[in-house]
Amino acid sequence: MGAIIQKLRSLGPGLLLAGTIGAAAGFLSDHYGGPTMLFALLIGIAFNFLATEKSCAPGIGFSSKTLLRIGVALLGARITLGDLAALGLETVLVVIGLVALTVLTGFIGARLFDRKWRFALLTGGSVAICGASAALALAAVIPPNDKMERNTLFTVVAVTALSTIAMIVYPILFTTLNLTDQQSGFLVGATIHDVAQVVGAGYTISEDAGETATIVKLLRVTLLPIVVLAVILTVGRQGGGGTPLIPAFVIGFAALVCVNSFGLLPEIVVTALGSLSQWALIIAIAALGVKTDLGAMATVGVGHIGVIALETVVLLAAALAVVYFGVLTFGSP
Repeated sequence: MGAIIQKLRSLGPGLLLAGTIGAAAGFLSDHYGGPTMLFALLIGIAFNFLATEKSCAPGIGFSSKTLLRIGVALLGARITLGDLAALGLETVLVVIGLVALTVLTGFIGARLFDRKWRFALLTGGSVAICGASAALALAAVIPPNDKMERNTLFTVVAVTALSTIAMIVYPILFTTLNLTDQQSGFLVGATIHDVAQVVGAGYTISEDAGETATIVKLLRVTLLPIVVLAVILTVGRQGGGGTPLIPAFVIGFAALVCVNSFGLLPEIVVTALGSLSQWALIIAIAALGVKTDLGAMATVGVGHIGVIALETVVLLAAALAVVYFGVLTFGSP
C-alpha cells in the first residue's frame, strides 16, 4: 500500500499539469470553438520547460504513454458490431480498401520525399483510420528510434489541422458536387481524419449525412486494433521466445466492442466511458505537448508535410471515385 501511495505521489505533479492543460483546452474549445486536442497540444508546448523537471517528468511520461493507451482502449465502448453490420459487406470492403490504399500511399510518399518507413506507417495509419488517436496507438507499437516522439507530435498536429480544414471545406465541396446526403455522409466518414470533425462536418450537411458519416467513421476506428496487431506481427516489439505481444489496450478495445455489441453496457456507462476516453486522450496529448521541443519540430522539413498531404489527397480522390463510379449504391444525386 505504501508503494502505491509513493507511486501516486511521484506521478501527481505531472498528471496535475497535463490535466490542467487538458481542462484549459476544453474550456477554450467550448467557448471559442476549435479542436480540443489541438488546443491541448499547443498549450502543452508552452510548458515544455517543465518536461525535464524532476517532479513533473514521471507524471508526464505516464500521461503520454499509459494514459493514451487507456484512452484508445476505451474508444471501443463507442462501437457495436450491429452498427457496422448495418453498413453492409460491400461498404465494409470498400472502407477496408480505402484504408489499405492510404497506408500504401504513405510508403510511396515516403519514397518520393525521402522519409523512412516508420514515418510512412505512422502517418498512413493516422490518415487512414482515426487521426490523432491512431497516431498515438501506432506510435506505441512501432519500434522506436530517436525521431519517433518528434514524428508522432508532427503527425498529431498535421492530422488535427487537416481535419479542421476538411470539416469546413468538405461539406461545401460535396454540396457543390450535388451529392445526396448519404453520398456526402459516406465521403465525410471515409475521408476526414478525426472523429469529432467527422461528426461536425456530417451534421453540417444534414442529420442523415451525419448519421451515415458517424457509422462509416466508426468502421474505420474499428480497424485500428487490426492494423496495430498487423504492425506487431510484422515489425513490432517481441517478447521472450520471439512471440509477438498483443498490447493490453488492443485487447481492451476489442473486448469493449464485443461487450457493447451484446448490450451488456447501460447507456449511461457507454456515455461515461466515451467521455473518459476523450479526456484520457486529451490529457495524453497535453503531456506530449509538454514533451515537445519546437526546435526539434522545426527540423522536420517539407517532406513530412508532403507525405501527409499526399495521403490525404489520395484518400479523398479514391473515395470520390467510389461514389462517382457507382461502386456503392446510395441513390441518385
